[in-house]
Amino acid sequence: MDAGPFFHGTKADLKVGDLLIPGFRSNYRPEVVMNHIYFTAVLDGAGLAAEIIPGDGPPRVYEVEPTGEWENDPNVTDKKFPGNPTRSYRSAAPLRIVAERDDWTRLTPEALAEWRTRLARMRDENAEIIN
Repeated sequence: MDAGPFFHGTKADLKVGDLLIPGFRSNYRPEVVMNHIYFTAVLDGAGLAAEIIPGDGPPRVYEVEPTGEWENDPNVTDKKFPGNPTRSYRSAAPLRIVAERDDWTRLTPEALAEWRTRLARMRDENAEIIN
């Protein structure tokens, strides 16, 4: 398994020490309540997630540490990509915020529009989420 550091992208305004927990609606399929909290070892991957998810407020990336067991994210591992090149993970246990990061690469307006179009297409096609 990856040694980290690990990151989570969101629009939520959080503080060091706060816990991210599962049990909220999916950012990609809002009718699904998620059993896990997702994170990555790729700083810009967390930034991408923070930028494309719906919601108000600026995108934020937090450095996090898992508080319990975690596993490869089955939504991308060996499903969309062989292995886990996105270094994406999930946990049923909370993630503790250890820092806010601002050194990630922002999307251009054109790239952001393209990603939002892709997400809308996934929702229209009822893309499966392994929960």
